[in-house]
Amino acid sequence: MAIERTLVLIKPDGMQRHLAGLSIDRLENTHLELVGAKIATVTDKLAREHYALLEGKGPFVDKKLFEHLINFIKGEYHGDPKHRVLALVYQGENAVQGIRTAVGVTNPEDASPDTIRGAFGRICRKHGYFENVVHASGNLEEAAREINIWFKPGEIID
Repeated sequence: MAIERTLVLIKPDGMQRHLAGLSIDRLENTHLELVGAKIATVTDKLAREHYALLEGKGPFVDKKLFEHLINFIKGEYHGDPKHRVLALVYQGENAVQGIRTAVGVTNPEDASPDTIRGAFGRICRKHGYFENVVHASGNLEEAAREINIWFKPGEIID
């Protein structure tokens, strides 16, 4: 079986709530290899590049909802003036699915309690959005695209 790589972001809600370490603990239990890690400041350009494939599709046909998504990943709702995320790259057999299993489904209320989103995610009643702590690539094509957005050549161990 081929070795896969996949991207995980500890999003601003996870950073603000100091959940990076607990999330990494869950990710490490997949027994995949961590080959890239860095703290990144999420600019508007980076956020839009990351979510470009979602713009105008599904629920994001609603431009207001898409702008909300952009502002969320930038940390606009979490009081972090540095707009930080922790970007991670894991590799191994079935890395995409292994990480997706550890992360859980998008809605924290629907996620299994043994997943990152099920254990640490929540719904913000004040604003009506999910705080689901992490992003994980959905498939191999997304993973390759997203890793190239978040990491420069040489920042990932071969």
